[in-house]
Amino acid sequence: MSVTVRPATPSDAGLVYQFIRDLAEYEKLLDSVEATEADLATALFGESPRAFADIAELDGEPVGFALWFYNYSTFVGRHGIYLEDLFVRPSARGAGAGKALLAALARRCIDENLGRLEWSVLDWNAPSIAFYDSLGAAAMDEWIIRRMTGKPLRRLASL
Repeated sequence: MSVTVRPATPSDAGLVYQFIRDLAEYEKLLDSVEATEADLATALFGESPRAFADIAELDGEPVGFALWFYNYSTFVGRHGIYLEDLFVRPSARGAGAGKALLAALARRCIDENLGRLEWSVLDWNAPSIAFYDSLGAAAMDEWIIRRMTGKPLRRLASL
């Protein structure tokens, strides 16, 4: 099985929207989804996009996505990436799609001289927390924010 990661294109707006709904259902938050497919198309592919998405494919079939945007750290003095959402379909988990999505973002951080990659994870999501820990992400205890810098970021970028 081969996992590839590619940037989402305008024709992927419906796919990204479905991944968001699948993620919300997994997190038991489906009733909180207010965004529409049109909202996503504008945000990701409009005249001045402020958010971006990558699609993971397993043997050519879309199985997951990462939705992210640039942030800025006043302490580091550089931009970084904030990963808003990461989701892999349950049937594809364990095949490396989640790791491939994170590795692609880590490579972007290294290539663009960004200061860090960070994200949040729900405190009840033990499988995801264990996965992130296995990659070297550090817990920000009061926020449960994940941050990857230095050696772990370079190691992930090299995958």
